[in-house]
Amino acid sequence: MDHILTVNNLNVTYINNDRRVMAVRDVSFSIDKGDSLGIVGESGSGKSTMAMALLRLHPKGTEISGEAMFEGKNLLTISNEEMNELRWTKIAVVFQKAMNSLSAVHRISEQIEDIYRVHCPQATSAEIKEKALELLKLVNLPDRAYHLYPHEMSGGMLQRVAIAISLLHSPQLLIFDEATTALDVVTQGQILSEIVEMEKTLSTTRMMITHDMSVVATTCNKVAVMYAGELMEFGLVKEVLTHPHHPYTKGLQASFPSLKGEKKTLTSIPGFLPDLSKECKGCVFAPRCSYATERCRKQRPPMIKISDTSAVACWLCEGEKNEK
Repeated sequence: MDHILTVNNLNVTYINNDRRVMAVRDVSFSIDKGDSLGIVGESGSGKSTMAMALLRLHPKGTEISGEAMFEGKNLLTISNEEMNELRWTKIAVVFQKAMNSLSAVHRISEQIEDIYRVHCPQATSAEIKEKALELLKLVNLPDRAYHLYPHEMSGGMLQRVAIAISLLHSPQLLIFDEATTALDVVTQGQILSEIVEMEKTLSTTRMMITHDMSVVATTCNKVAVMYAGELMEFGLVKEVLTHPHHPYTKGLQASFPSLKGEKKTLTSIPGFLPDLSKECKGCVFAPRCSYATERCRKQRPPMIKISDTSAVACWLCEGEKNEK
């Protein structure tokens, strides 16, 4: 399968006066065309920072290195003009609480027209309306929503509008950054189902950033587990979530309830995220890992390939590699 996005050794460092915080460190992965990848991890693991770096929406003064190849172009080094052209036309994003970005004093129709004409200034109102109504129907909204003000719509409806807006120019890669987190469970489930069905219709590729393992389990084909800015484990969802290798992945699973099978006691991962402004020589998860050895504390593990579809950054899995 062809890769639509290939990320190699991505590093993102925030700089505040003399303080340097390495928010993303040596992250590498790829997404195939038409695939769905879930990026999961607790708050502060670098998920959103990574997405903002790929979209070049990071704060001024941020240091970024590495490579992010999309259609033969490195997103990290192309000109601002080229990046502005790619955003929304080829790569789009739906943010958490994206509905808050909508103007309260303009109808949805006016806002969609303004956004559409940024890349298609010659488009007529009739053409834009036809496209918008098609997308609103796709996200399960009635035609009348096109003429409403934001205050006349519920949170779920507004989030659907935000998703429809992200699809205006038929992007090839769609990034959801905690896009359904602020919604109630029922509405979240409805929108996630609509997103999966929408992909089948539009043949889009999706990156889903979330801290909710259940979202990844039900809507994604592959998963990347991040912790403290580093990639811990990568592979097919059905493999990683049924037979996790990294202690951090196992810890995440143990903290989420199961809707099937016997009841189990939920356990949390002890400790806290490390201070990313301080250098870490060994495994970044070692201070919280009950299996950590002296080697884990002194040497940073590389991504070890477990199978053709999965890899893990853990010295404990080195023996599994040799057995393959």
